[in-house]
Amino acid sequence: MLILVINPGSTSTKMAVYEDEKPMVLRSIQHPAESLKQFEEITDQFEFRKQLVISELQRMNVPFDFAAVIGRGGLAKPVAGGVYEINEQMLVDTKNAIHKHACDLGCIIAYEIAKEIPNCRSFIADPGVVDELNDYARISGSPLMNRICIWHALNQRAIARRYANEIGKEYEDLNLIVCHLGGGISVAAHEHGRAVDANNALDGEGPFSPERAGSLPAADLIRLCFSGKYTEAQLLKRIAGEAGLAAHLGTNDMKEIEDRIMHGDKHAQLIVDAMIYHTAKAIAAESAVLCGKIDAILITGGLARSQYIIKHLRKRIDFLAPTHCYPGEDEMEALALNALAVLRGQRVANEYT
Repeated sequence: MLILVINPGSTSTKMAVYEDEKPMVLRSIQHPAESLKQFEEITDQFEFRKQLVISELQRMNVPFDFAAVIGRGGLAKPVAGGVYEINEQMLVDTKNAIHKHACDLGCIIAYEIAKEIPNCRSFIADPGVVDELNDYARISGSPLMNRICIWHALNQRAIARRYANEIGKEYEDLNLIVCHLGGGISVAAHEHGRAVDANNALDGEGPFSPERAGSLPAADLIRLCFSGKYTEAQLLKRIAGEAGLAAHLGTNDMKEIEDRIMHGDKHAQLIVDAMIYHTAKAIAAESAVLCGKIDAILITGGLARSQYIIKHLRKRIDFLAPTHCYPGEDEMEALALNALAVLRGQRVANEYT
């Protein structure tokens, strides 16, 4: 069975074709900033990105004989983990969602391509809004605002299952803390197959990251909102996009920043050390969620390739539990295998309502 996988990101659209479990094609279509400036909203990029995917498939002479097309899930509304069949309601909710991210395009492109192919199904799996929090984890200090989680659910769960397989156990039998180090940093407590606590890594909770501000002093943020110095749109960018390392150091490129540190840039070192410090605190906090019963800590994401970050992070967390590093991500394979499991009848696709 041929499966098409589509994973849109801020500056690229990753695509893959799997024949059962075997990857036949892996591509990353880059989108220079100027090519996206013409689109006012992220969802306006749909037709542009869809045509690029189709053109790439045609260029490689890939037959449009897919049994399924699976896309990275968007930020429509909180759902339980698992695979979801894409339907019209999901498309409507995605296009009207409060939170916006390029991942929203995954389900839209997958659905539109699949509907042109006879007997082809379309899915998403473990979108970033997967919410399996304990009830008390949702409570904040204000009844006006509940905690929500927006995190790297797909990759975190894929890495957790990979680790479990490596040690000959089931993911559902383990207590794990998983930390995804990317443009945003998400940390979650996985208790016997359920992510009972996770942060809102998109827009305002947890450690700061290359592009995100993380948790901020609430009163200072309110005063800034009413200072008259910034518009709402400008302040939102100061939360996600033009925040974190990008705001402090003028770049989100960790290789460039590490080079600056190696050449004696003490300010760059201070900022990166602070990011590591706050990440370690977030990981340690999840140990309380699991009552100290932790089988392992798993570190993943693009920044996990940084020896500097991993070395200094492990100094602060290794006492909690065995720490294992999985640089990069397993999102494309995870999506393909989720679709394959449904096609083979090993898993049932949830209905999105």
